[in-house]
Amino acid sequence: MEILYTATATSKGGRDGGAKTSDGKLDLALSVPKAMGGDDGPGTNPEQLFACGYAACFLGALKAVAGKEKIKVSNDTTVTAKVHFGKKEPGFGLAVELEINIPGIDKAQAEDLVKKAHEFCPYSRATRNNIDVKLTVV
Repeated sequence: MEILYTATATSKGGRDGGAKTSDGKLDLALSVPKAMGGDDGPGTNPEQLFACGYAACFLGALKAVAGKEKIKVSNDTTVTAKVHFGKKEPGFGLAVELEINIPGIDKAQAEDLVKKAHEFCPYSRATRNNIDVKLTVV
């Protein structure tokens, strides 16, 4: 792989600590949600960060695929990522649901673009055969 960019972040204190990027653009408090036994403090959590990253990356992949096929994707196109955390032997696991809304094109064409974006997206490739990812065109 030819490396084009490297993001660097450091976490201290784990799920109820903090995390920050080397460039200082993100400096976040982390809190454990009540559903996971925490106090649901003011910070974010790794699952929310992963959901943001996956949604943004998948939308970028969708736009790239559509561009290659000369299909106009509306600026109102959205990807909503739901990252589920649960028990999975021998510990815990993740699952993802991506809900994709592409206004202005028919559902069959949207589903084709989503399938191609899922093959193209680096997050999708990284999670493939590791966690369940459900794609839904809405």
